[in-house]
Amino acid sequence: MSSLSKIGIVLCSVLFVVSCSDKNNRNYQFMPNMYESVGYEAYQKVDFLPNGMEASLPAEHTIARGWMPYGIENTIEGKEIARENPSPLDASKNEENLKVGKEMYDIYCGICHGDKGDGQGNLVKREKILGIPSYADPARNITVGSTYHAIYYGLNSMGSYASQLDIEERWQVAEYVMKLKQDLTK
Repeated sequence: MSSLSKIGIVLCSVLFVVSCSDKNNRNYQFMPNMYESVGYEAYQKVDFLPNGMEASLPAEHTIARGWMPYGIENTIEGKEIARENPSPLDASKNEENLKVGKEMYDIYCGICHGDKGDGQGNLVKREKILGIPSYADPARNITVGSTYHAIYYGLNSMGSYASQLDIEERWQVAEYVMKLKQDLTK
């Protein structure tokens, strides 16, 4: 076969492929699962796990590792019960607890409650949030336990901070709030 006929065959095959290709779709995919992946719903049975296993909800009455439930309900009676709770933190590490409590308070609480606990945080000064009383207000009979309860469940328009602070940090913030209250009432 002559070289001219070989060139003609190659040219005809290239023209055939170009004319028959669809510009809107891919012609051939090397690994189609990478382009068009299969979507799986969470907690459904899937066929590729052995013995019909499935990604399922945790067993009843179990808790996540590293998390303990509070044990006091989010009710008025629960808040009164929490008022009597003392802080479980080690009193010999009081300075360290107050230092960490101040850091967490400045991050999460100070923007509304103010650096001194006087209810004059940055958002209050800009009138974005109104009606935050001072910790020194005599009508606010707060204790370490009631402060912890408010941090855990939230109070009025303040949301819960249980997901942002762990147990020890919540108690440290509660102790720091009591220090701010003491400083304001002097």
